[in-house]
Amino acid sequence: MKAAVFHEVGKPLSIETVADPAPQTGEAVIRVRHCGVCGTDLHATEDHGRKSGMVMGHEFCGEIVALGKDTPPGWKEGDRLTSLPFIGCGRCAKCLLGKPWQCATRLIIGLGDVGGGFAEYTRVHLNSAVRLPDSVSWKAGALTEPLAVSLHGVRAIGNGLAGKNVLVIGAGPIGLTTTLWCSFFGARHVIVSELDPGRAQMALRYGATGLVDATGDIGAQFRELTGAAPELIMECVGVPGMIAKCTELAPYGGEIIVVGFCAQPDTFMPAFAMAKELSMKFVIAQDKSDFQFVVDMLAAGRIDVEGLVTDVLSFEQFPAAFEALRKPTSQCKILLAP
Repeated sequence: MKAAVFHEVGKPLSIETVADPAPQTGEAVIRVRHCGVCGTDLHATEDHGRKSGMVMGHEFCGEIVALGKDTPPGWKEGDRLTSLPFIGCGRCAKCLLGKPWQCATRLIIGLGDVGGGFAEYTRVHLNSAVRLPDSVSWKAGALTEPLAVSLHGVRAIGNGLAGKNVLVIGAGPIGLTTTLWCSFFGARHVIVSELDPGRAQMALRYGATGLVDATGDIGAQFRELTGAAPELIMECVGVPGMIAKCTELAPYGGEIIVVGFCAQPDTFMPAFAMAKELSMKFVIAQDKSDFQFVVDMLAAGRIDVEGLVTDVLSFEQFPAAFEALRKPTSQCKILLAP
């Protein structure tokens, strides 16, 4: 099969022919229809510890072309699906609860353990799969994973969202989908801080009630727009210094949810957070229930997210577009269409 392969830091992905995947027990091989690029993919190609020959891509959807042994009943070739990017054992309590990320033997699809969706085919464990109804497009299906990540973050909020004044820091794909869910679940104000003007304007399409200049006094701008300080801050950037900034902006008794994945050392002053008695929670990945909720909302027409896709690319176009994402850009979500 054809795939976009990582070999070493500093070199673009290479379009090559690699071995087709074979389904293991409880698994299926799917033909990938669309696969999105995540910031984690970019970070992975900047890590000298990554293995040469890795095929990335964990935001995918497709249709079954082969089934392994002992697969759950009801699945057949041709079925449309998306999947959490984890292959668990399928038998432990965590897997049965739809939390394969927490399985002791889990493998990660697209980050070195199992070849991912930047290929014509990939394999998934059907315990982690969610059916895609015909009413859900392949574009929308490939957005299920980032939508589930942000939903997982919003579900971690301690006291709910209804009527709250929320600050979302960052309007990349996770910030935009977090904005969508904050609006969906009834926040009073959803104010977005973003450097890129194009992404900031996109936030207004996905539920933001106002924007602040990320280079200015965010707290003062927020108060001017809402008349109060942010009761809840959703940190969706994942760069050093952002947690400290959140503790500075939060009022007494405020809540901070850290969704942005920061892979670098960071510091903040615990005393500042303690003095305000802040609540802070770190979240990662998603549960199967998050995936199912996203698909249900897409199928019911409750959310419309295809506008988040700013490009659908062929293999030939993909390496250059992937490299371009390393610099500031107004691109939101680009998809590979193998």
